[in-house]
Amino acid sequence: MSIRRYALAALISILAAQAHAERILIAAEDDWAPYSAKRADSPEPDGFTPTLVREIFARRDIEVAFVTVPFSRCLHYAETGYTVACFNVTITEANRNKFYWHPTPMFHEGLAIFALRGRFQPELNSKDLENHTVGITNGYTYPTDFMLNPKIERAVAQSDTNLMNMLIKGRVDFIVMNTLPGQLRILDEKFGAQIERVGMISLDGFWLSFSKNHPDGERLSKIFEEELNRLIVSGRVAELELNMKARLGFRVPQDAQVGH
Repeated sequence: MSIRRYALAALISILAAQAHAERILIAAEDDWAPYSAKRADSPEPDGFTPTLVREIFARRDIEVAFVTVPFSRCLHYAETGYTVACFNVTITEANRNKFYWHPTPMFHEGLAIFALRGRFQPELNSKDLENHTVGITNGYTYPTDFMLNPKIERAVAQSDTNLMNMLIKGRVDFIVMNTLPGQLRILDEKFGAQIERVGMISLDGFWLSFSKNHPDGERLSKIFEEELNRLIVSGRVAELELNMKARLGFRVPQDAQVGH
């Protein structure tokens, strides 16, 4: 075969492979930095999770496109099959049977209790919230025990920013947010002098929720599990996590904890 024919055959082979490469659509939440948030200059998500998800599927030559939306819409897209999955999701009794779940969580993150600075002594837990009004964010997932506790009065805000304003205005005694995203939001909103972390409800795993109404949901959940474990064993997931912390380092208070 001549060099010209060889080059042409190689080019055709590459183009054919690209034409047949699998492409999937995943919903990413748009406002949960540093794990997943919409970039200021692009509709693409930025953060730990989209980076990890891209790497995992790239190992199987699967190209990922993201649609970056509010968390409640993210879940809806995955539940209806518009997207094959949504992240970042905790498993609760309410959603356990709605999706396919890969057994291994991508990461763990604390669900923290915040209050007005100096009002309560740390370290509080879920039991200490009884007989108090606690602010939560609409559309987010929370531990079943916390949500079903009849002694805790819950007040719902439409966003984490509204949640913090409810606390500052005295409409609630506590608010609950995930530790690292909550600490970053407090700093971004310049509420550090008014709000502090006073305890933690739980340390939760976070997953992709794979759609039961998408024809590829179950298959891709199994692929994700296999490649996630390979990246965990290789140390790559820990490396991505350390890189995330390093980028935030000077901004994150010492009590913002994240880990596997």
